[in-house]
Amino acid sequence: MSTLLIHHPACLGHVTPLGHPERPDRIRVIDRILEAERFQPLEREAAALGTAEMVGLAHDVGHFEEIAGSVPSEGLLRLDDDTTISPGSLEAALRAVGGACQAVDEVFEKKVKNAFCTVRPPGHHAESKRAMGFCLFNNAAIAAKWARARHGAERVVVMDFDVHHGNGTQDIFWNERDLMYASTHQMPFYPGTGEIAETGIADNIVNAPLWAGAGGAEFREAMDFAILPRIDAFRPDLVVISAGFDAHTRDPMSQINLVESDFAWATARLMDLAERHCNGRVVSILEGGYDLEGLARSVAAHVMTLMKS
Repeated sequence: MSTLLIHHPACLGHVTPLGHPERPDRIRVIDRILEAERFQPLEREAAALGTAEMVGLAHDVGHFEEIAGSVPSEGLLRLDDDTTISPGSLEAALRAVGGACQAVDEVFEKKVKNAFCTVRPPGHHAESKRAMGFCLFNNAAIAAKWARARHGAERVVVMDFDVHHGNGTQDIFWNERDLMYASTHQMPFYPGTGEIAETGIADNIVNAPLWAGAGGAEFREAMDFAILPRIDAFRPDLVVISAGFDAHTRDPMSQINLVESDFAWATARLMDLAERHCNGRVVSILEGGYDLEGLARSVAAHVMTLMKS
């Protein structure tokens, strides 16, 4: 079976202030690199439009209405110091939600082996009750809960290798013993969460923080000893990847020094676990990555690895 690429031009319509790192050019550079001949075997689909009901799987009642009601008719509106919405932001965010759920459907219905969603805005900082950190809705958490609601998945893991800790996913999963959140991230760093001692209601949160200056060796050690054995023991029915590439050595937002081969290695290890436990079902969803060259090269390595399934 093939790898599915889910994308949508509406994700370019989420406009941020001039100089903001989370900008439409992130999608443009990914689109360009994935048009190369080596990526032609990808199945390609436009992201479906998500719904308020999908958002409600992971967010409190009223969160959707609060975001939808804040969208300006023109210009930009700041939700916090980092998070801005524009007239096109709601559709972009709902395409990200819908695309993530669409990817879950495709892998469970065995139409494809795995999927990568090149969508924005990202999601892993969005908590159950608030948007923050560039994020409006938590795409990965929604995808995990959609897998349970729509396809009867009993256990879903979200593995997050973005350089920033996914406080939102941790918040949403904290009291859900059948949902696991695992993360490597720089610490101390934004958003200030992600200590090893943060373990959730049923030891279902696994944090493996890295220090500023850490590189591929330290990242692989954290994965090999702290995270992958825990995912293996959890025996997931679906592996969701919060695929942030801002731990790349070129990225201006962090001080972790990963390169493309590190992301490819982590992807392959997660695919091995998915093959062992859930017929290879992997859904990867774009999170961070703000140096355009580093982002493009990392996404290429990540997607090429997914295509080797």
